[in-house]
Amino acid sequence: MTEPVQLKQENLHRLADEIACPSYDRSKVKAGIVHIGVGGFHRSHQAYYTDALLSDSDASDWGICGVGLRDADRKIGDILKAQDYLYTLIVKHPQGTIETRIIGSLIDFMLACDDPGAVIDRMASADTKIVSLTITEGGYNFNPATGEFDFENPDVRHDLEHPSSPKTVFGYLTAALKKRRALGLPAVTVQSCDNIQHNGDMTRKMLLAFAHKQDADLARWIESEVCFPNAMVDRITPVTTPEDIAYLRSAMGLEDQWPVTCEPFTQWVIEDDFSNGRPAWEKVGAQFVPDVTPYEKMKIRLLNAGHSVLGMLGSIHGHKTIDGCMADPLFAAYVRRFMDVEATPVLDPVAGVDLEAYKDSLIERFGNPNIKDSVARICLESSAKLPVFLVPTITENLERGGSIKFAALVVAAWCFYSDKGVDRHGARLDIVDAMKDELHQAAKGTSDDTLSFLKLEPIFGDLIGDETFTAVYSEMIEALYENPDISARMKKLL
Repeated sequence: MTEPVQLKQENLHRLADEIACPSYDRSKVKAGIVHIGVGGFHRSHQAYYTDALLSDSDASDWGICGVGLRDADRKIGDILKAQDYLYTLIVKHPQGTIETRIIGSLIDFMLACDDPGAVIDRMASADTKIVSLTITEGGYNFNPATGEFDFENPDVRHDLEHPSSPKTVFGYLTAALKKRRALGLPAVTVQSCDNIQHNGDMTRKMLLAFAHKQDADLARWIESEVCFPNAMVDRITPVTTPEDIAYLRSAMGLEDQWPVTCEPFTQWVIEDDFSNGRPAWEKVGAQFVPDVTPYEKMKIRLLNAGHSVLGMLGSIHGHKTIDGCMADPLFAAYVRRFMDVEATPVLDPVAGVDLEAYKDSLIERFGNPNIKDSVARICLESSAKLPVFLVPTITENLERGGSIKFAALVVAAWCFYSDKGVDRHGARLDIVDAMKDELHQAAKGTSDDTLSFLKLEPIFGDLIGDETFTAVYSEMIEALYENPDISARMKKLL
């Protein structure tokens, strides 16, 4: 066997016959975008759109410099640097077709913890027009119950005391914007690409809260000069596996240490609100709209909540992947009933979108047998997700007298998951959550107090005070703790 070709710029000509490669001169591309959080989703989504756009001769100012804030980002940084910041996107279709393309829009990567000043300088550079973010729901440092900035975070306290060597994204943004203002440069756009409703508004609120505490005059400048466009982002992107790397090596003769796998579907709906110019992403499939609200609410309440329904119930049952859940007729029926009976009635009209067709497409996407999205990944940081994806649907249905039983079972399953940490067979679950200890302690009290878990006010707000919900939830909890076979409870609800 011949040795696989190492993924590097100098080797692209050897790969171009088999794999789609960048058609533009990467040496002429400048980093107009600094992106914080170079994970799989960024590389399957924003970097993908930008790569497609860079084939346009007028787009060379819009390359991406990636930034990792923590030492945990060192591995991806080292791999990208060794590969000239190139990586392979593996698009897996439901019927088995696989498309591969090499993405070239990332042209640099910086590890902030090694040199905070260099990252601040890069964000303050005249070339930089946009600072974009995929920092996960938990990265925005807000209290889910109050929506306010959490100043008790030790890293936030550090940043307020040491503004030149920050640890949080808000410390970096504030330092960079302060430097831009001092240099007389225009403000950058701060663009969230995370799954948070009104993600731009949330970013603005959190940044201004931090900046006001550090430098009130600067905060007023940010308030008037910096744009924070809201956006809805969508592309299912599971964790890269050793099998994905092996596939490229054996089928394509390519050595890529960290490719990205994703589904063919992709969507990006953006409010056209930018401080200092923007890429023409609409040329490559993005949609610019005056108000993204109905699109993001539709996606968060159906796709993200649907994922969480399958992930939490599937974890307790013992399913390992989302497509595995969907291959089980009970789970497929349950998630569709949740969408139809509880999520859809509280959605706003979405111009140009057939909701029934959209839900049909979600069922197909969830069931894609070639996207092995693990239920463990879906359940990551549930304390930051479920208050956004699921709890508002419960609250709105309670207000309108609608059904809450399908979502209530998910909350009860989350309690069992947090308390016992095992599935119905006794197999240990891999729980990763910033609030893991608090969730466990609250759930642990369930045997003495059925409503113990609901007392986590940052997660559930005042849900514990609603007698309609607590009656349904208590019944679910008692049944689940008596018999952890979640499928039995699901059958009773259908």
